[in-house]
Amino acid sequence: MIRQHVHESQIILIVEDSEDDFDATKRAFNKANLYNTIDHVYSGEEAIAYLQSPHVILPGIILLDLNMPGLDGRKTLDVIKQDKKLKKIPVVVLTTSNDERDIKACYDLGANTYIQKPVDFDGLIKAMTRLKEYWFEIAILPKGDNDE
Repeated sequence: MIRQHVHESQIILIVEDSEDDFDATKRAFNKANLYNTIDHVYSGEEAIAYLQSPHVILPGIILLDLNMPGLDGRKTLDVIKQDKKLKKIPVVVLTTSNDERDIKACYDLGANTYIQKPVDFDGLIKAMTRLKEYWFEIAILPKGDNDE
């Protein structure tokens, strides 16, 4: 499928402070046959610096953890969605929280999807497979370039 090839060129930015959670997500992507380039930052501050760097090709999608020290996921999401250059990038909140207040707040801030992290690896593989099927096989994403 040509669309899959196009989407494989889309960078995925994962904003996750837990090395274990990042490694598990990366392994789940491999099991789901999702081979996009993955860039990883550990904090909201790093994510904003990465996204605002003039030398970076913008990602096609951002996976964002909520509960991080410093600039948490909610504040990071708000900064991304308020920025004219960044707001079109789909942001998938991937977090352990299933608190209704978090879910509502993230959608109010402009999150494109909210996913509760599964507790086991098989569940994570299924979630990443569905994420791949929707975001990289069905949805049409904007090109990850630096044009406004």
